Amino acid sequence: MKNKGHIAGIAFALIFGFSFMFSKIALEANITPMGVIAYRFLLAFLVFEILRLTKIVKIRFHKEMIVPVLLVAFFQPILYFIFETYGLNLTTSSEAGMMIALIPIFVTILSSFILNEKPKKIQVLFIILSLSGIILIQVMKPNPEGEVSTFLGFILLFLAVFSAASFNIASRKASKTVKAYETTYYMMLTGAFIFNIIYIIQLVLNNNLNLYFSSISTIDVMLPIMYLGIVASIGGFFLVNYALSKLPAHVSSIYANLSTVVAVLAGHFILGDELTVYTIIGGIMIILGVYGVARTNYKNQIPKG
Repeated sequence: MKNKGHIAGIAFALIFGFSFMFSKIALEANITPMGVIAYRFLLAFLVFEILRLTKIVKIRFHKEMIVPVLLVAFFQPILYFIFETYGLNLTTSSEAGMMIALIPIFVTILSSFILNEKPKKIQVLFIILSLSGIILIQVMKPNPEGEVSTFLGFILLFLAVFSAASFNIASRKASKTVKAYETTYYMMLTGAFIFNIIYIIQLVLNNNLNLYFSSISTIDVMLPIMYLGIVASIGGFFLVNYALSKLPAHVSSIYANLSTVVAVLAGHFILGDELTVYTIIGGIMIILGVYGVARTNYKNQIPKG
């Protein structure tokens, strides 16, 4: 069972790593960040709802599920995506990347107090090694000319980090009574409802409501939205919730750092982004840190003969 959790961790890291590239492609089509989020969760919910109606997946609804499921959806996707979206607009990409990289640290702290899942000292060192790799990549990444940060941007990103860490804790607790795919379904439902309301209000205020349908009328836009909605939102978040049901929160969350390595490689080989010696060294540090946390957790699970 523990092996399946680690496999799920690697899988969601791969999926989310490529999602950065597809998000960039969608944004270059002149869709606002909130629009991309709204479309991806709407598509994710519609696909999930078809699976439910055709009885391919069975979604339960019991009163005792309401609080744990809503708590998960409240932190992720609602709070996290709102804080991250507006925080990214007010900070440099490098500083934003370093802030988001703090999520495993926050998960480790919260899981120690709330879930009583205390990491080993060696695991803390590996988490710090992985974090250092991300910081190295972000510090050495050139920022676009004119890109500036504001104090409000840092506050919003801090709230995004706290929301993501809280999601890990809430999903881990919910996994005791709710199946991973059920949690994912309600996340997609909530995300589709909230983000589309926000996006429609933005379009109405700017007298651009006609863009709601016309913005996704081309294949160049639909392809990245399909990846973000079906693969990343449904597949990725299901794997996150599944990993959290099998592994301690601080172990599952460290796999998210691998998405940075995947994003860098995808950007280099597909989009032609520059690959420097610093990104290579940082990537190796991230991989070693993730491997160390996973390996020490795995060894801890092997029964002594």
